[in-house]
Amino acid sequence: MTPSTPGAPSWVDLGTADLADAELFYTSLFGWSSEVSGDYVTFTLNGLPVAGAGPLYGAGQPTAWSTYIGTNDADGVTARVAANGGKVLVPPFDVQDQGRMAAFLDPGGAPFSVWEPGTMRGAELFDVPGALTWNELNTRDLDGSMAFYHAVFGWQFRNSAMSGVPYVVAKVRETPVCGIQPMLHEFWPDDVSPHWMVYFSVHDVDDSANHALALGGTVVQPPTTLPIGRYAVLADAQGGLFSILAGAR
Repeated sequence: MTPSTPGAPSWVDLGTADLADAELFYTSLFGWSSEVSGDYVTFTLNGLPVAGAGPLYGAGQPTAWSTYIGTNDADGVTARVAANGGKVLVPPFDVQDQGRMAAFLDPGGAPFSVWEPGTMRGAELFDVPGALTWNELNTRDLDGSMAFYHAVFGWQFRNSAMSGVPYVVAKVRETPVCGIQPMLHEFWPDDVSPHWMVYFSVHDVDDSANHALALGGTVVQPPTTLPIGRYAVLADAQGGLFSILAGAR
């Protein structure tokens, strides 16, 4: 992954019910530093921005990580989302001089956002321990999701499989940028909504999972080895889900 690639995930942030606790949890887990501006925290690693966190703004909104897809034209993306069956939750607006953003639901109900960079490009460090390394859409309509994201971002796709389960890799100009996984009924409870999952790289998945437990988090999916590496799904103390990955590469 590279900074500010249009059509590729470029930023992630956490909406949380307890910002102070989230700051403590994630700086301890990943070795991040934090920079506070108003009610928003920018997490940095080696002096470079890697993720953010802020308070919840809607009543009943769950603590959750959000994926932002980079774009040079947030208004154009908004028009394509609306024209292809998505829902505009937050129309494009300027975040001071830092950039321009908007928030949506795709036709399957998975929330996502876009970021049009200004002075803030997005994450500037990827694929090293403590940084974002992958984003993955979990959907109950694989074909519909592929058609939607192709229309909105121009993604191309490569069919694959993960431990025998169908898996699709989305590409921008032949470069893999994220994954799409069907939520098969035998593996996913019906009450789990479609969503984007964020993956952070770690040195050792088992050690990081134990560390998360010690910090008050939960291990949702215990450490598991796949051909791409070893991963686990965790939740912070407020229930914010995220994954960790120690890649085989």
